[in-house]
Amino acid sequence: MIAIIDYDAGNMKSVEKALRYLGEEVCITRDRDEILSSDRVILPGVGSFGDAMHRIREYGLVNTIYDVVEQGTPFLGICLGLQLLFQTSEECPGVSGLGLLDGRIVRIPEAAGLKIPHMGWNSLEVKPEAALFQGLPEQPYVYFVHSYYLQADREEDVAASTIYNVRIHASVEHENLFACQFHPEKSSTVGLQILKNFIQIGEET
Repeated sequence: MIAIIDYDAGNMKSVEKALRYLGEEVCITRDRDEILSSDRVILPGVGSFGDAMHRIREYGLVNTIYDVVEQGTPFLGICLGLQLLFQTSEECPGVSGLGLLDGRIVRIPEAAGLKIPHMGWNSLEVKPEAALFQGLPEQPYVYFVHSYYLQADREEDVAASTIYNVRIHASVEHENLFACQFHPEKSSTVGLQILKNFIQIGEET
């Protein structure tokens, strides 16, 4: 069973649809016991960092997420779900994220001819050993929608990056934590392979 954490995030249903297409059993839930007993857990998300953290706290999900990670369950953050794993975001000064990984979320800097939000397909520079990207061609194309991006403190956690005026840390992997700034559920066959790789990580642990 794969649990998608329900905190009213906008892309839950599209993530669920992609996983069901891959033949997985999926539940969208905020029930602590159901989440903790799942084989893998996904934190999706679109929208504001501050609003998302407010809802996660309101629904009592913070300790549940910490416990999922502590017990070693494979955990995947998607888009805003990646950003929430870190400490802070320039989008909402004074709001603390989950702080599970070291880094901060900053706004993509303005540049002539550059549209913000960053919306569309970009290629990735991938570390060869990155688990989520096994079996993919070099520089795979994935779909982004975001105005803020990750600056990870630990370069060794960065699994993939892209360039959009600046170098964007597009995916991270640290022990049982995995995350993507882009949307694998909207990234065609490449995205489905990334989700499949995440599923297989869960089967191996």
